[in-house]
Amino acid sequence: MSLPSLRLKANADRRLRAGHLWVYSNEVDVAATPLQGLKAGQQAILESASGKPLGVVAVSPNNLICARLLSRDAKLPLDKSLLVHRLNVALSLRERLFDKPCYRLVYGDSDLLPGLVVDRFFDILVVQLASATMEAHKDEVIAALVQVLKPSGILFKNDSAARDAEGLGRYVETVYGEVPDWVALEENGVRFEAPVREGQKTGWFYDHRMNRARLAPYVKGKRVLDLFSYIGGWGVQAGAFGASEVFCVDASGFALDGVERNAALNGISEKLTCIEGDVFEALRELKAAEERFDVIIADPPAFIKRKKDLKNGEAAYRRLNEQAMRMLNKDGILVSASCSMHLPEDDLHNILLTSARHLDRNLQLLERGGQGPDHPVHPAIAETRYIKSITCRLLPNS
Repeated sequence: MSLPSLRLKANADRRLRAGHLWVYSNEVDVAATPLQGLKAGQQAILESASGKPLGVVAVSPNNLICARLLSRDAKLPLDKSLLVHRLNVALSLRERLFDKPCYRLVYGDSDLLPGLVVDRFFDILVVQLASATMEAHKDEVIAALVQVLKPSGILFKNDSAARDAEGLGRYVETVYGEVPDWVALEENGVRFEAPVREGQKTGWFYDHRMNRARLAPYVKGKRVLDLFSYIGGWGVQAGAFGASEVFCVDASGFALDGVERNAALNGISEKLTCIEGDVFEALRELKAAEERFDVIIADPPAFIKRKKDLKNGEAAYRRLNEQAMRMLNKDGILVSASCSMHLPEDDLHNILLTSARHLDRNLQLLERGGQGPDHPVHPAIAETRYIKSITCRLLPNS
């Protein structure tokens, strides 16, 4: 296959040689290789200013990140063979880590497959194609997944906003075998079913697996409040780990139906209470009712989706954590999480400290967690690290 060239300006290859995978539009020598001469989804040979091949890139000519490195070997473009190889490399890590085939199998750039996410639910695969290049190779993606994993069903969950920037339409489609509306998974020994068609993202969030496992010693015999519960990833596990009572709060009735479904799967329905509504309003009502909890989990959606949202987002995180702290018993545990890539962990740390001092309480930081190893961080790409989880203890100021 003959590929067009994409040439960089002088010295623009330094970051890529140091390990990065992205090319920005202002780094391209458009006089030598006009970006507008390429189409979204094409592959190209990336060249240094001197014309030396640096590898094969997936091209997005209309975006600030106009190309992403697929291979550092100019003779290895994205095709079924490369996909099979990358999938086998990704699979070897996950099989080493987990005893059940329930995990994120492919995490985009970190698994050297930019624009591709694959979550595995036993023999069901849920796939997200976020780039025009992956969309153009969707048949090869399906064939490679079938060859490597022999699934009973593959669902393309291509309804994310990331596709808009690539000029791609949104759709959800079963592309291989059969995929039910709710699929089984197991996490930390607890059984779940996830709504892969109608649910958020791929239907489940494997990224907090290790942080949820850390709940076990804190929740036994305790009263637990799970905020932004979705389908019970934290709350149902708290119940299964021995909590005496668990309250799950979410604005979505559909999500809370999932909480009840998953509580029943684990025989803990009698421990679970679901509260439907705005989380901040629910916190005010619980406080007015003089409810108190031993453990509170605050794992909200991303309050900071863009850098310009930083100030308002930080205020939202402080408001949430401070209201949660007001609901804790004297020796209470708060698990504060963030999936906002633009919020550094130290900033979340400072928000917790400021909130505790505002309430005249002492704070102990007990554990810090990130995303699980099935969401590996690319060391040159800070954007691949987004999950923060801080477990802290709130004590009286005496």
